[in-house]
Amino acid sequence: MTRPGGSAGIVSADTQDTAPGKTLHTGPAQDPGQGVAQDFAQDPGGQDPGQGVAQDLDFAQGPGQGVAQGPAQGCALSFPLDEDVTERITQGLAQRLALTAGQLLTGVFALALARWQGVDDISLDVRSDPRPGHQGLRRHVGRLTDLHPVHLTLEPGLDPLGQLAALAGPLAAAAGHATGGAGFGACREWSPDPLLRDALRELAPAQVCLHLHAPGELLPASVHPVHPVHPVRGSAPHRPGRPAHPLEAHAQIAGGRLHIGLERAHDLTEGITDTSVAALADLLRDLLTQLADASTAPIPSLFKATPQQAALFTGGDARPGTGRHVEQLVWVWHGPLDPERFTAAWQSVFDCEAVLRTAFTGGPEPQLMVHSRVTADITRRIHRGDDWQPLLERDRLRGFDLRCPGALRLTLLETEHTAPDGTAPPTRIVLTYHRALLDTWSAHILLREFYRAYLAGGTLPGGERRPDLRDYTAWIAAQDLEPVRVFWARSAPPDTAASRPGRPAGGATRLTGVGRARLRLDPAETIRLARWAGLWGIAESSALQAVWAILIHRASDAAGPAPVCFAVSVAGRAIPLDGVARMPGPLRNALPVTVEVDPAGTLTDLMRRLRDHALDMAAYEWVPADRIRSRDRHGPGTDPAGTVLVFEDPPHPVEGLEDELAAQGIRAEFSGTVPARSVLPIGLLAHHDNAGGLVLTGVHDRDVLDEEAAAELLVQSALLLRELPLWAAESTTVAQVLKLLQGRAVPRMADAVAAGRDTVLVTLRAAGQEQAGTICLVPPPGAATTCYDLLPHTYAGPQELLVLTAGAEDAGPALAARAAGLPLLLAGFSGAGALACDIARRIAADGGRPPRVVLAGAFEDERARALALARALRDAAPDG
Repeated sequence: MTRPGGSAGIVSADTQDTAPGKTLHTGPAQDPGQGVAQDFAQDPGGQDPGQGVAQDLDFAQGPGQGVAQGPAQGCALSFPLDEDVTERITQGLAQRLALTAGQLLTGVFALALARWQGVDDISLDVRSDPRPGHQGLRRHVGRLTDLHPVHLTLEPGLDPLGQLAALAGPLAAAAGHATGGAGFGACREWSPDPLLRDALRELAPAQVCLHLHAPGELLPASVHPVHPVHPVRGSAPHRPGRPAHPLEAHAQIAGGRLHIGLERAHDLTEGITDTSVAALADLLRDLLTQLADASTAPIPSLFKATPQQAALFTGGDARPGTGRHVEQLVWVWHGPLDPERFTAAWQSVFDCEAVLRTAFTGGPEPQLMVHSRVTADITRRIHRGDDWQPLLERDRLRGFDLRCPGALRLTLLETEHTAPDGTAPPTRIVLTYHRALLDTWSAHILLREFYRAYLAGGTLPGGERRPDLRDYTAWIAAQDLEPVRVFWARSAPPDTAASRPGRPAGGATRLTGVGRARLRLDPAETIRLARWAGLWGIAESSALQAVWAILIHRASDAAGPAPVCFAVSVAGRAIPLDGVARMPGPLRNALPVTVEVDPAGTLTDLMRRLRDHALDMAAYEWVPADRIRSRDRHGPGTDPAGTVLVFEDPPHPVEGLEDELAAQGIRAEFSGTVPARSVLPIGLLAHHDNAGGLVLTGVHDRDVLDEEAAAELLVQSALLLRELPLWAAESTTVAQVLKLLQGRAVPRMADAVAAGRDTVLVTLRAAGQEQAGTICLVPPPGAATTCYDLLPHTYAGPQELLVLTAGAEDAGPALAARAAGLPLLLAGFSGAGALACDIARRIAADGGRPPRVVLAGAFEDERARALALARALRDAAPDG
C-alpha cells in the first residue's frame, strides 16, 4: 500500500504530463529485497537546514491549510505559527544546530512530550517520505515510507535550548536511519552495529506518532484546513490500514507558516483525553515560541572542537561501517572476574571522565557537548575457535557515531571451557575507541582508572576529573600563533622533498581496505639498540626516524644529498597545562619532519639532527596540521608527508597495582594496541611489549601498497634496527648503511592519484588462479562497501572478488573491461538485487553475456550473513 502523497501524487502528475510523443519517466525500480526506505533524518551535510523546511514540511494545499478533525479521530487540535517564528525555528535554529527541519521538529515534539508525561526518556514513531531529500528517489513510485522509531533521553537541569542542543547529536544520528534514502528498514537489517539491529527488531510499539509531511503530498481525506486551537469530538470508527497510535501529530509548512495538528484516537487510552491533548498543544506552542525567542542565544554547554577533531569528524570517513579511525586495545584477564563489579567500575570511570560523555553536534564547524549521564557500553560474548581477527574486524567496522556520546566500548570474549584445575578460564577483552575523542595514551589512562575502581569495589575514588577536554580546547584557543608560524615556516619541506619509501608501481594496486603487518625485535636486540643509541645521546625513536629517512632516500634514487620528509606522531602532552599528562583526550598529533640525507654524511650526524629537531618542535606538539601547512596546501591529499612514524610508550595500566590484583587472584596480560588506519597512506608504529621487545607494526592503504611490498618495507626497517648496533660506529656513513640492503628490492607503491581515480571497482581479494573469473559484490542500499570484508574468510573460491563502489552506469563498462572473456557473476546480500539486475541488463544490452545474479538472505550476524553468501557462491559460481 502506498501513501497518497508519495507514489500516487507522482503517478497523478506523470499521467497528466504524459501525452502523445512524450515518454513517462519513473524513478529507479524498487528492490524487492529492500521493503522499506524511510528517512526522516537526513544527513546534516546532505541538505542545507535553511532549505529543509520547504523540502520536509511543505503542505500542498496552500496557505492556511493543515490538520484538523478527521472522521476516524476522537479529538483534533491544530494551530499555526507566524512566519517570523517559523523562520527562526525551522531555518535559523535548525541551521545553528546542524539539523534538518524535520529533525529539529522531532526534537521539539520530544521536549513537549517529556514535559507532558513528566519523564526524561521519550519514545515515539516518526513517519515521513524520503523523496524530498534524495535526488534519486524523487520520481520513485512505490512504498518508501515507514514508521521510524525514535528514543531520546533528555538532559536534566537544562533550559529548552540546552536540552535541544543536547539532543542534536542523537537526532542527526537517528538510530534506525540509513544513508541513501534507505531508512529504518534498511538499518534494521544492514546496520554495522549488531546490537542496534537487535534493538530495532525488538522495539515495542510507540503510543505517539509524528507525521512530517513531504512537499506536494496529497493528505488523507481526514485532513482539513487549520483553525485556531479548539477541541473537536467525533465517534467514527478507526480508518482501515492506519497504525493504531493513540496520539498522532502532523507538521507541515504552508505559506511560510508552520502548522501543527494533534489527533487523538477514538478509543480512549489511559492518560490521553481531550483536556490532556489540549495541554500538549499548549506546551508545543509555548516551546516553539520560547525556542524562537532564544534561537540566537548562547548555549553554555557547547564548546569548540579542536582542529584535529573537526578534521576527523568532517572528513566523511569516520562514520560507522568504514572502520576508519577506530583503534582497539586488547588484553587478557586471568583469574576471577565479577561482571557486576566490572560494569560498575567502568560506569564509575564514565561518570568521572567528561570525554567519555562527549559528543559532536555536527555542522560545518563541529562543536562538542558533554552529557550528564552516559551508560558504559559493555558486551559479553561466548567466542568459539581461535581465530580472533574476523571478530576484531567486525568490531572495527561497527565504528562509532560521534554525534552520540560514548566513543569507547568494551567486549568481553569468554570461552565455554574451564581450566583443568577448575579455575576460571581467561577472558579476552577488547577496548574499542575512536581517535576523534581518545588516543592510545588515553586508553591506557582510562584502563588504569578502571583497575583502581575495580580494586575499590567498583567505585573510582574522587569526583569528575579536571582538567578535561574543555580546559584543553580553551588552552589551545588562547595560544599565540605567530611563533608557531615562524618556526614552521623555517621547517617547511621544499617541493622537491621525497616522501615515499617505495618506487612508483606504474598504476593502482586495485586493492581495497587496510593492511597490517607486524615484526618484533626480541628483548636482547631491543636492549642492544637502546644502548647503542644512548652512546650517541639519542633515543630509540631517533634511530627509527633515521632508518625511515634512509629508506625514503633510497626509494627516491637520489645519488647525492636530498631532503626527505615524513610525519612523526607526538603525545601532545608536553604543554604547560597542569594535569594534562593524566588527561584522556585526542591529544596525539602528527608533525612534519624534514631532514637532508647525505650518503656521504655520517649516520650519527643524521640521528643527532633528527634528535635536535624533535627537541625544537616539542614546544609545538599541540599545533594542528592546518596551522603548519602553507596557505596553498589545505584539504585532503595536500600533506607533503606521505608516511607517519609513531613511537609511543604510554603509561602501563596496572603498574604499581600488581600486588593488589594478585591478592585477589587477578593478573592482566596486555598484548598491545591494534592501530587504526592512518590518516596518511602508510604508518609505522613502534612500542615496547611486556617482555621488553620492540614491536613494529605497519599499517597501510592496500590501494597504495600491496601486502608483499608492505611486508618487505617492514623487514628492511627491522633489518637495519637489528644490524646497526652490531657494527655501526661514529664514522659510519649513510652509504655504508645502504650496503646492508644490497640485494633487497625497493618496494613498489601505487600512485595515490591513480588509486583515487580507479574507484568504480576495488579488489577485495585477487584471483587464486588464472582464468578463474570474477565475482562482483554489490552493496545493498544504505550499506557501506566494507559490508563484504568478511567474505574472503568464508569463501575460498579461486575467483577474483571485487566490490562495486559506483552506480549501474559506470559499473557496466568497468566490468566489461575487467572481466572480458572470463566468467562473471554478480552477488550480494539481500537488498542488492535491483542494482545487480540493472547492471546485468546493461551488460546484455551492450552485447555482452549477461552475468548471473546471486543473492543471500538476511541474517542478524555478520558472519552468518557472510557464510550464507559463501554457500550461495559455491552453488552458483561462474563456470564459464
